[in-house]
Amino acid sequence: MEDTNKTVLDAMHAAGEPVNAGKVCEMTGLDRKDVDKAMAALKKTGDIESPVRCKWQPKA
Repeated sequence: MEDTNKTVLDAMHAAGEPVNAGKVCEMTGLDRKDVDKAMAALKKTGDIESPVRCKWQPKA
């Protein structure tokens, strides 16, 4: 699971703008279920934040 979290976080950094889970799936090729789990874990640890509704970005 740690690898998935890193992949999702790396994709968010690469996007350079807030993205939703669907966009992360497109960028990484990961399954939506796995992206949702990784994003939930990243939210819990405070690694990502939501500047606009339904979109997330890495915390600065």
